[in-house]
Amino acid sequence: MNKATGTKKDGKTTGSGGSAEGGGRRRGGVETATGSRHLLFGWRMLLVFLAVGLGLEIMHGLKLDWYLSVGHETRRLMFTLAHAHGALFSIVNVLFGLTLLSGSGHLSRVPLISRLLIGGTILLPLGFFLGGLVILDGDPGYGVVLAPVGAGLLVLGVALIAGGLRTD
Repeated sequence: MNKATGTKKDGKTTGSGGSAEGGGRRRGGVETATGSRHLLFGWRMLLVFLAVGLGLEIMHGLKLDWYLSVGHETRRLMFTLAHAHGALFSIVNVLFGLTLLSGSGHLSRVPLISRLLIGGTILLPLGFFLGGLVILDGDPGYGVVLAPVGAGLLVLGVALIAGGLRTD
């Protein structure tokens, strides 16, 4: 135990009393940096996907044939899915950031979870969006293959959070 820094041999920090027990535990550097990064990423992505939603509403309001005609239902669905999933997973990133910054629990594999959540938050909506840009005989374009990859990353990231979060 390094009393000057409050760090034990296992890398955990202690509270001001020098004991790892009790409510005085401090956050580690990785959790703080990653938590801050996810707060920033999540809020910025939420802004992007809210703007996408506004763009969809504008296209609807202007009755753009490219977006609203019966032959483009797949495009409308893909763009709506991109907007909705992007906004939802932006909020998941904010919650992950808040979880890390709260210091109320310890989570292992933080760098891996971070990469999974960010990758999934980008790939899933991007896959839906690209799938809607080019429609192939009523089906989404080839870009939609990114959506299940992104979904898998997100499911794995959330599973690691749910299974690994502990308060000890």
